Amino acid sequence: MTQVLSQRRVILGITGGIAAYKAAELVRTLVRAGAQVQVVMTKAAEAFVTPLTLQALSGREVKTELLDPSAEAGMGHIELARWAELLLIAPCTADTMARLAQGRGDDLLTTLALATPAPIHIAPAMNQQMWAQASTQANLTTLIQRGVTVHGPAAGEQACGDVGLGRMLEPEALHQAIEAALVSGALAGQHWLVTAGPTREAIDPVRYLSNHSSGKMGYAIARALRDAGASVTLVSGPTQLDCPDGVTRISVDSARDMLQACQGVNADGMIACAAVADFRPAEAAQTKLKKGEGDLNQITWVENPDIVATIAQSPARPRWVIGFAAETDNALANARAKLLRKGLDAVLANQVGDGVAFGTDDNHLHWVDASGDTDLGHAAKSVLADALVQRLITLTKD
Repeated sequence: MTQVLSQRRVILGITGGIAAYKAAELVRTLVRAGAQVQVVMTKAAEAFVTPLTLQALSGREVKTELLDPSAEAGMGHIELARWAELLLIAPCTADTMARLAQGRGDDLLTTLALATPAPIHIAPAMNQQMWAQASTQANLTTLIQRGVTVHGPAAGEQACGDVGLGRMLEPEALHQAIEAALVSGALAGQHWLVTAGPTREAIDPVRYLSNHSSGKMGYAIARALRDAGASVTLVSGPTQLDCPDGVTRISVDSARDMLQACQGVNADGMIACAAVADFRPAEAAQTKLKKGEGDLNQITWVENPDIVATIAQSPARPRWVIGFAAETDNALANARAKLLRKGLDAVLANQVGDGVAFGTDDNHLHWVDASGDTDLGHAAKSVLADALVQRLITLTKD
């Protein structure tokens, strides 16, 4: 069974309502689903459930303060906002809904809601009359128009004795609602090929040429395509990552291995995210080369095949071929040149080096096509993967 929340970084915001008592079970439910859960509590929430309880269940220190002196540059809220792949506020009180609708940022939770590029989900919980109030309904409409996903509330008996709409969804029902919201069938029936990670080019039995790619971006894209209903084949160089549930992985080492694997896949679309070595030794030595004997200076280098260009220009070309341009400078200009030179439908450009992109959990991407370029922003790689897939959904409808 596919676990949609597996390894997703979830901020769970807890506000000051009686339904906060359900937060402990909600944390357990999300953790069992494989999510990494960071709890953020308002001051009012601490009156209903203790941070220590939620810390024990999540395995992470609960965050309550907007200004964190221990954070790098004192900007802990920005670091956390970028870390998040999903912000869930449950329970979300009428007061919190009002402050979100007004764009307030006077505590850690509302500031995160303003600063994160991740999708925001809320689970309202309040007295039935408060829920029915015109002001609350107006705030609800505003939040939905801004892209906030709302789960519930449910109807039933409330803590105050009233009966009606206003109960927070039960943890398991909320978990299922979140997963359903994250999964679409927009790409159902399509088969997508994704390449990810580095390649390794053997120099001798103990050495190889490679790069710093972790594969995280490509794996996030594979998962996002799966969540959109596509059948996904992931051709991956060596990484330490687990293959997303429901994705078929073909593991390779060299650029030539990767090309051969890609040519064996009949796909509707391809996203070439792998960091492929441009060169390899003409022949790998059969024994270890000795640095003191000049052997390493006698290596003859040859160019590797250009995988994405080969696929894009083949008779069996997929309908859509998307490349990546990881550049240390002039990323957009180089991406436009690659788009034309290789015959691609689009290129994702990003700046790399000095600890940026390679090996990190976040990235900054630009979508470049014949119409121009669009800044997809700086966000968690999974958030960018979701944004990319949304563009692909639009592209494949044309």
